[in-house]
Amino acid sequence: MSSLVTPSNLATTLGALKASGWVSRSIHEEMRANLESFIADGRPLSLGVQGYEDTVLPQVETAILAGHDIILLGERGQAKTRIVRSLTELLDEWLPIVAGSDVRDDPYNPISIFARELVAEHGDETPVAWVHRSRRFAEKLASPDTSMADLIGEIDPIKVASGLYLDDERALSFGLVPKSNRGIFAINELPDLSERIQVGLLNVLEERDVQIRGHLVRLDLDMVVVATANPEDYTNRGRLITPLKDRFGSQIRTHYPLDIATEIAIVRQEAHLPTTTKQIVVPWFIDDIVARVSHVARRSHVVNQHSGVSVRLSIANYETVIANALRRSLRTHEETVVPRVSDLSAMVQSTQGKIEIDSMDDTDPSLLIAGLVTLATRQCFTENVALAEAGAIVEAFTEEVIVHVGDDLPAQDYLSVLAHIPVLEPPVRRIAGPDAGPAEMAAALEFILEGLHLTKRLAKDASGARALYRSRNR
Repeated sequence: MSSLVTPSNLATTLGALKASGWVSRSIHEEMRANLESFIADGRPLSLGVQGYEDTVLPQVETAILAGHDIILLGERGQAKTRIVRSLTELLDEWLPIVAGSDVRDDPYNPISIFARELVAEHGDETPVAWVHRSRRFAEKLASPDTSMADLIGEIDPIKVASGLYLDDERALSFGLVPKSNRGIFAINELPDLSERIQVGLLNVLEERDVQIRGHLVRLDLDMVVVATANPEDYTNRGRLITPLKDRFGSQIRTHYPLDIATEIAIVRQEAHLPTTTKQIVVPWFIDDIVARVSHVARRSHVVNQHSGVSVRLSIANYETVIANALRRSLRTHEETVVPRVSDLSAMVQSTQGKIEIDSMDDTDPSLLIAGLVTLATRQCFTENVALAEAGAIVEAFTEEVIVHVGDDLPAQDYLSVLAHIPVLEPPVRRIAGPDAGPAEMAAALEFILEGLHLTKRLAKDASGARALYRSRNR
């Protein structure tokens, strides 16, 4: 993280801080007050993810207004971590602390022995430092090997070697939880913590203090604790101990995008497209099919639903399809990159690692993935295309008429098809748009041919990403 320059008008001593009129408040009060301002001004709390405006977002706001610690429950790829990180926008931009404090001591109410002694010695001349809201967030990915020393703290042998006694509070080295004082502490995949470590968090969530080995140290910690968990771990395996679960004030269930349009919007927001001098144009039906594949997978009996189907699948598939189209444009020397239906076959490589096949037989996973793509393509076509010319197009496919398509063919080959079968041009133009170039026309033509095949009006012989369409009467 780049360094932030503290504004010059902020107080640098305890006396100056008092004179400025700054008022100390707990982090729950701070976040509640800032959220109240957001709501009153009509500014939405940005969770950094779309599709939660009417479901998750109101629950998060209610939990903050109630002063609760929160556990977010949801499958992988539901933006739980992003939601947690976005909560920092509810913190004040700058927070004063006792300079040099490891636990961000409040200058008015220090809790560590370091800060208490410093204030007692210097009084109003105690140096004050300021911390930006972006530095008041700490995150830990839970794992079975996470120790109490990582989270709470441990006796520092170096400090003991320097002459401090073992029972001296100054000999302690604080862990991530005390260092998160006056901030947000997030722990991802909470059930993965061993039960012994979960027990160690009980005091943090309820009494707001910590215990380090045999030390009689009480730190009156002030923090918001937000955790995430997967429902399979949380409910089925029983790995989250009941007393710890009980200490979270609010449990909020996240979800995958509820509709195709939201999934498309998220994909467009998150996808990293290739850096190229060529223009990239993604047809609307490619957007739809890529997003729809994930929705189909989330309802498929061949996909393990306990593991979930992350939005990351849609993002990776989108990037892969565009990359495959870019590869073609480089070979054919075309200036515009436009993905086609034949490029969808490339999604096998980006799908296999993101879903778990739950099939009883030894069917090739690539065939099952191809089936998901086929179903998504058929749904996209039937729900969005009203093809009045379908009958005339099918009639135009006599025994002598065969159309070849493929992810390696230049757009010009497709335009020759339109010249040979003129009845195709009006629907292709409608789908591609009035200002469509050759590459977009080629993509629309292939989409129509595939749609006619999937609705059993044309036959298709396929081999990989190459195919030919012909009459079913042949």
